[in-house]
Amino acid sequence: MAAANGIGRLIIGQNGILSTPAVSCIIRKIKAAGGIILTASHCPGGPGGEFGVKFNVANGGPAPDVVSDKIYQISKTIEEYAICPDLRIDLSRLGRQEFDLENKFKPFRVEIVDPVDIYLNLLRTIFDFNAIKSLLTGPSQLKIRIDAMHGVMGPYVRKVLCDELGAPANSAINCVPLEDFGGQHPDPNLTYATTLLEAMKGGEYGFGAAFDADGDRYMILGQNGFFVSPSDSLAIIAANLSCIPYFRQMGVRGFGRSMPTSTALDRVAKSMKVPVYETPAGWRFFSNLMDSGRCSLCGEESFGTGSDHLREKDGLWAVLVWLSIIAARKQSVEEIVRDHWAKFGRHYYCRFDYEGLEPKTTYYIMRDLEALVTDKSFIGQQFAVGSHVYSVAKTDSFEYVDPVDGTVTKKQGLRIIFSDASRLIFRLSSSSGVRATIRLYAESYERDPSGHDQEPQAVLSPLIAIALKISQIHERTGRRGPTVIT
Repeated sequence: MAAANGIGRLIIGQNGILSTPAVSCIIRKIKAAGGIILTASHCPGGPGGEFGVKFNVANGGPAPDVVSDKIYQISKTIEEYAICPDLRIDLSRLGRQEFDLENKFKPFRVEIVDPVDIYLNLLRTIFDFNAIKSLLTGPSQLKIRIDAMHGVMGPYVRKVLCDELGAPANSAINCVPLEDFGGQHPDPNLTYATTLLEAMKGGEYGFGAAFDADGDRYMILGQNGFFVSPSDSLAIIAANLSCIPYFRQMGVRGFGRSMPTSTALDRVAKSMKVPVYETPAGWRFFSNLMDSGRCSLCGEESFGTGSDHLREKDGLWAVLVWLSIIAARKQSVEEIVRDHWAKFGRHYYCRFDYEGLEPKTTYYIMRDLEALVTDKSFIGQQFAVGSHVYSVAKTDSFEYVDPVDGTVTKKQGLRIIFSDASRLIFRLSSSSGVRATIRLYAESYERDPSGHDQEPQAVLSPLIAIALKISQIHERTGRRGPTVIT
């Protein structure tokens, strides 16, 4: 279809494989007009599973809403399409292939590239590879376990972490990309990355990481399965950017986080005297901030973190940041996290996903909830749960005004902020196909180090009880609980 419609040059990863961060990298490197990513992302793949088409624009980032809306409008009027059905491309053969299509267009050129090389060259300019290699190969070698979850990241893990940085080959598991991800759900969290979690609980490995299917999201585990929440990971990376040569050279201009992400990042930003931009969920909102020089580091609670080196979240980049921090501080994952809590306090955080709901049901739940919490009488209301009393300080239906171009994005989730800075957030998600998902987020802040060893769900249970009471989500959906808890 590209050939038949006058696209002169395509760059394709060998065997059709490129991670989403690598696509962003190549678009920026060769100044392409854009890129198309065919991906199931972190959803189950295969003929009966998910299949998505993503379009990234010339800055390497996801298409902004104005572009996506235009594509959608055009899609409704298409009556025919042009295609070259006899064109045969060998995706396994590296190098340039040219085709004379005998039409008004110039020769059609396809370049099959190594999926890792261009991206690896970028990483070399960001990190001190010698420091990471010493960590992974030296006398006090850090043993790592990396799970590619049978997605696209296998070649990247092997070439970067094993071949380039010296990690033993058996450090990497599930590195053969499979169309159906081996029947697994390639979502790097405690629910689905159980193979890695069990391996880490054994105590043999000091650092563990898993990647989603297209390589833009990640999970970090320490020895004995110590879990680093995505919001904590983002804040800890922000507080330790001086460990990375790229940021020592470029400086730090600001941070960005999606609204549902915990406010742990905000406390680091305040100590560093840099601004924080709170955006709707979706990486496209960060691109404008980075293009305008406002933002150096961004992250989301859904295990996505990245910086202005690209315009996508970048799982392997985040893992290399963590290894750089460990190498510089000479501490374990757990020690680094606990030091961070001691300095900034701990943000207990949890997300409940109610998946596969009837869209009509979710519409009415959110409509009624918005009417309740945005009514002026809701401010000041007190909720007593056990010995806890929560007083409502602020509520809103979140909207975002882009500081670069003034674009307004409305209805991005309902927020309830209590007087002790605890938060409840309700958000409708459209990333699950024809069914709908309601996400419920709870956050509570604990400054006192003696309170830093509690189970998040135990700490947050009073807030969850309030959320269930005011939303009536169980009664209205017939569900007894969430599908996934992260």
